[in-house]
Amino acid sequence: MAGATCCTRGGITGSLRRSRGLGEGHGAHIAPGRAGLFDLTRSLPDTLRYEHQLVLAEGDHVVLYGRFTGTGSPAAPVAADVVRIENGKLAEHWDVLHDEATRAESVSGLPMFGDQFPPDH
Repeated sequence: MAGATCCTRGGITGSLRRSRGLGEGHGAHIAPGRAGLFDLTRSLPDTLRYEHQLVLAEGDHVVLYGRFTGTGSPAAPVAADVVRIENGKLAEHWDVLHDEATRAESVSGLPMFGDQFPPDH
């Protein structure tokens, strides 16, 4: 379901605690390994919410496309996360983050997430 809230800061932290392996991260804002992801989630505000729009999988790769709200920033980051699974564990992670464009900022005239533009910031 587009725009369904699936994760909160607490949910992300709980998922990390239960995970059995976190491999190499290729993101510029996350330190390597499990500790890096824990440090990132601890720094996030309690108001953080993740809304997924699309999940694609092929072979051992999964792409997650969604939006983070409640970050305290005027624009919500829209993210494409790519993960590689090996032996049932997260082996690698890449991400692309971009602030969600308003109608006035969108050259294409189409929203980046869902079917509505966010309010101007």
